[in-house]
Parts: sequence; C-alpha cells; structure tokens
Amino acid sequence: MDVTREFGLRNVSSHCSISEMDDYDLTKLLDKPRLNIKREKSFDERSLSELSIGLARGLDNFESSYSPGGRSGLDTPASSARNSFEPHPMVAEAWESLRRSLVHFRGQPVGTIAAYDHASEEVLNYDQVFVRDFVPSALAFLMNGEPDIVKNFLLKTLQLQGWEKRIDRFKLGEGAMPASFKVLHNSDRKTDTVVADFGESAIGRVAPVDSGFWWIILLRAYTKSTGDLTLAETPECQKGMRLILSLCLSEGFDTFPTLLCADGCSMIDRRMGIYGYPIEIQALFFMALRCSLAMLKHDAEGKEFVERIVKRLHALSYHMRSYFWIDFQQLNDIYRYKTEEYSHTAVNKFNVIPDSIPDWVFDFMPMRGGYFIGNVSPARMDFRWFALGNCIAILSSLATPEQSAAIMDLFEARWEELVGEMPLKICYPAIESHEWRIVTGCDPKNTRWSYHNGGSWPVLLWMLTAACIKTGRPQIARKAIELAESRLLKDSWPEYYDGKLGRYVGKQARKYQTWSIAGYLVAKMMLEDPSHLGMISLEEDRQMKPVLKRSSSWTC
Repeated sequence: MDVTREFGLRNVSSHCSISEMDDYDLTKLLDKPRLNIKREKSFDERSLSELSIGLARGLDNFESSYSPGGRSGLDTPASSARNSFEPHPMVAEAWESLRRSLVHFRGQPVGTIAAYDHASEEVLNYDQVFVRDFVPSALAFLMNGEPDIVKNFLLKTLQLQGWEKRIDRFKLGEGAMPASFKVLHNSDRKTDTVVADFGESAIGRVAPVDSGFWWIILLRAYTKSTGDLTLAETPECQKGMRLILSLCLSEGFDTFPTLLCADGCSMIDRRMGIYGYPIEIQALFFMALRCSLAMLKHDAEGKEFVERIVKRLHALSYHMRSYFWIDFQQLNDIYRYKTEEYSHTAVNKFNVIPDSIPDWVFDFMPMRGGYFIGNVSPARMDFRWFALGNCIAILSSLATPEQSAAIMDLFEARWEELVGEMPLKICYPAIESHEWRIVTGCDPKNTRWSYHNGGSWPVLLWMLTAACIKTGRPQIARKAIELAESRLLKDSWPEYYDGKLGRYVGKQARKYQTWSIAGYLVAKMMLEDPSHLGMISLEEDRQMKPVLKRSSSWTC
C-alpha cells in the first residue's frame, strides 16, 4: 500500500537546508535556548529518549532554527527511526475530514470552515473561515509541508484588514482583523466574493481582539516553518503588523501595561465575566509583541515600533508575573492582605478584599504548582483557571521556566479537574446558580460545565501538547492524546464536551468541528517530531526575567 497516497499527504523531505532567520530579540544576544528535559517526578525513560533524539535534530536552538515542514508520523526517515508503532487509524480519517473543510477562492485554498456538520439544521456561521479557528489547521498544513494555503490565508485576511469597518455609525480601528470571512460562489457568473465579519454580526457585537494577535503569530509560524522571509518582509505585511500594533500600543488613560477588553472578545465569545484584563488576551498580546519584534524591519517606521514594543514587553512581563501569578504561598499572602492601603508602600496594590477569595480555590491549589489567574483589576481578582492563557504563557515565555514547571505540576496534581475524561477544560471551575445568572445573563448555552463555562474543548489539545514538550513533560501530552483518541472519532469530532469530567458530547456541539480535527493532528505530529515546536514557541528573554520570590514549587 502506498502510505503517502493512503493518508493524502505530500511527499516532502523531512530534512532541509536553508538560510535561517535570527529572530530579533530584546538583547540581540540571547543565550542559546535549551529544551528543559530535567527529570521530573513522573518523567519516564521513553519520554527522555524521544526528546534526546529531538535535541539531536536541533531542538537546543528553537529561535534560530528552521522548523522543517516534513510529514510527521508517517513514513519519513525521522519518524520511522524514532517510533516503532504504526500511525493511529484516526490520523487518516482526520486528514480526510480536514481536507473536506477547505475553502477555495478563485481556485486557491484560503482556509477551512469552522465545522462540516451535515446533520445540523442550522448552519449559522459555522460555514465561515474564522481566524482563530484556522490556526491549528494552518499548523497542521505547515507541519505536513503544505504552506501555500497558509500563505493564501495570511494574504487574504491582510487584504480584508484594509476594508473600512463600521458597526452602526461607528468606525473601527484601521488595524482590526476580521473574526471570520465567507466565500460566496456564483456559479452562473462564475465569480467568487468574500464577505467579512469584524464583529458586526457576532453575538454581542464585539470585535475580536485576538484575531490580529493570531495573525502575527501565524505569520511567524509560516516563516519559521518554511524559512521564507520574503512574505513577512513585504511592505503589505509590515504595514499590517504596524496597524495591529498601533491599536494595542496607543497611549490612553491606562495605568497598567495590560490590554483593557470587553467580554466576549476572544475564544470565549459570549458573556462570561472576562471583561477587564483577561489572561487569554494578555498572553496572546505578549506573544504577538515578541513575534513582531522578530519580523519588523528596522527602517524608519519599524524602528519606532521596535522601541515601543521593547518598553511594553518589559512592563507587561513584570506586571503579569507579579500580579497575575498565584501559587500556594501567594494565595496565603493574599488571604492575609490588609485593605485600604495608601501610598507607594502598599502591599495590596489593587485593594483586593480577602473575603472575596472563593472557597474553591483553597482546595484547588496544591502545595506544588501554580498558574496565571483569569483577571486582575482594581478590587477584583478572577481566580478561575483558563487553559488557553496558561498554555500560551508557557509557549511565549511569558511564564518563567519555574512558572512553566509549576503550571505543569498543577496539571498533574489536578488532572481530574482540568482534563478528566476529555482534554481540556477551557476554564475551571464552572460558575453556577446565582453567580451564573449575574455573570452570564442567564445564558442557556453557558450553563455549568458546558461550552465556555467549564466545557472540555479538544482543540486545546495542541496547546497542551506544545506546552508539555517545551517543559519536558511529553508523558502528560501522550496521556491526554490517548484520552482523546478513545472518543473523538467515535463521537464524530465534536466541538466540545459537557460535564464535570467532560464525559458527554456538548448539548449544542457541532460535529466534524475543524479545529477539533486539526488540534488532534497538530498534537500527534508535534509529539512524534518535537522539532515542530519551534514554529509556535519562543524562548525566554533573560532581560525580562524578574526578581521574584514565590513558593517552593518554583524551585523544586
């Protein structure tokens, strides 16, 4: 049997030689980043041997290395030498389903639709190409040596960025990226037309803050995977990055370096109490700034932005690591806070009332482990755990190596709560009863342990896997992938799962959800060929490392 034909993949060499881009860095002289493969309490011998092979292929220098886009997990020399097992039968099914979701514009693939669910009576907007949804699809195609669709997507969304954007009589910022777009085919006239949504059709009419960040992150992933510097260096892409950054770096009344956001501006696109300074947006903001720093030209226009980015990164990293981070010791300190403090000597700088700490967090917090909490603003700390924000914090190195290790310790200590029977909880815990009525406005879709309110989302598997590889804990990713493989195909690739353990297919979950499919493929390919991590991971900048003293879980 021709394995390549059977799996529908291109015959691309796993080994390439190309002149690589040295990512610009705050210091320009970063030490060579190294993958931390320090033995952890549950680090098995198989994990160590796999990562040792990965290191031999160049994993000790992510930021200056070219991440090859060869086929992963099939019959490539690298994968066959590393793995003695056959590809999981789900892989072929996943690729077939992913290719079925492709959207074409004038004969060229430009993205993938959100879901390919024939059984659903209401299409709603699931037949559109969403910027955030396409990211795992893009990574899958890049890892499989098919970069053209990613390039087409980046250029098409860049073109849409230039459109005039109005909601009622208000004009959005020039740099805003669309939440999604749809290609309309006119078979009679043989024409294709693109219709974009910048939030004017979204629930709650909220513009997507994360779309621009994901676009920048994906542009860097494309550059790292292909070694092609020309796309990022085009005047159009340079301008696109500057326009996005202009929206984020503008000066106003803010006293914090974090971004002030409305509810529903990200993956959690409904009212869920994340207004203010949500961890997901701050982590993506941080990563997009660092990616931009690597790609912006140092010409007259770019140099100004580089200087502003450097200043913002220093302030943002200090703020997030100081005030959003929580572990056992920090929780105990907050519990003992005094209130109504005034002057620069205040310890309780946000005047958080200790009685507002929810009861659940005292039982949830292990002695060893920690995480970035959901939100911090005056007199308010949202102690909920959010998966995307914490995983991106690891990948972007917003989290220090010690914090990254503590987040993984938390995964191991609270596996039932955060993973359960289907990876991965979008947030923990769910809000319910009176709090649910107040926070969500009685949203029937976000009931407890469902959808964005504690639901389990398979797409998050790729972020968890990437975080596990970066922190030297591949055994955690392997266990999560095995859980997903026991259900996903049988359940027709649902959008999300419900229940405290993620046991039930979501009550309104679409089947054949594209990013559930792509997230699984990316997780599998990264675990089998860890060098792919280079396209979505950034190593720590030594100049942003804060002098902080936290619990012993950081240094164990």
